[in-house]
Amino acid sequence: MLMSKGEETAAPVAGLAHRVPDLGALELLLAVARLGSLGRAARELGITQPAASSRIRSMERQLGVALVDRSPRGSRLTDAGALVTDWARRIVEAAEAFDAGAQALRGRRDSRLRVAASMTIAEYLLPGWLIALRAQRPDTAVSLLAGNSAAVAGRLLADEADLGFVEGLAVPAGLDEAVVAHDRLIVVTAPGHPWARRRAPLSAGELASTPLILREEGSGTRQVLQAALGGLARPLLELSSTTAVKASAVSGAGPAVLSELAVGEELSARRLVSVPVEGVRLDRALRAVWRTGHRPTGPGRDLLGLTRG
Repeated sequence: MLMSKGEETAAPVAGLAHRVPDLGALELLLAVARLGSLGRAARELGITQPAASSRIRSMERQLGVALVDRSPRGSRLTDAGALVTDWARRIVEAAEAFDAGAQALRGRRDSRLRVAASMTIAEYLLPGWLIALRAQRPDTAVSLLAGNSAAVAGRLLADEADLGFVEGLAVPAGLDEAVVAHDRLIVVTAPGHPWARRRAPLSAGELASTPLILREEGSGTRQVLQAALGGLARPLLELSSTTAVKASAVSGAGPAVLSELAVGEELSARRLVSVPVEGVRLDRALRAVWRTGHRPTGPGRDLLGLTRG
């Protein structure tokens, strides 16, 4: 670009960070003014006297003026130093107000935690984790939204939850994950069902071709089962909770495939019988999930830590 006669190119102006001393240096200057000694100021701030002297000299070079006169009797501010100290006090007070506001924001953030979890985790794992979190953070209000794995992912992506737990095979785009536990699906029936008296294990083909009591589409349990078997027969019943599936199986309505976590009591009491299956693995990972770029902090981070413990 051509400039008219008399125009000059302006030199680039460095940002404030290059022209204004940092907060640590300003706090040191205020301590020197208050205590009248560079050594005592250094001790108060937890740094060595040589480090304090170096910081004062660096600040003097940065500002282009002498700030402190040093003598065997102590350290005294110059006239310029006294003026800079007044300005420094305002900056430090503003920084303290900024810090107090940031702490208030963190406190407001940490006062609540929105958790979304798929049914098996919500019913059989989360209660214990939340009791432990309550002991650590008694002032945090936790809300729990239970649904299938697809619904959990949707709530996180819509920013309706801070942390989620899912049981499915994969995590949708836009979410990050961490495996927090492992689980196994098992085939169960009421004791009166013919499968309960079988001597030989079920084959994968038999299981895939038999109408089962299943969770709804979108549930992690159904996703894992369908992927492991390569397909499923039309459901005998399609229900929206683990508890409903289990109750139907106990009543003798038909066989079901449920988390090992969900049926321990029923198996012990012989209200349900586990039916062995060969030729297929029904293991799965249970995952914590959160929005990409929003790794849990505060109570969410603590809850995540408790799941791994």
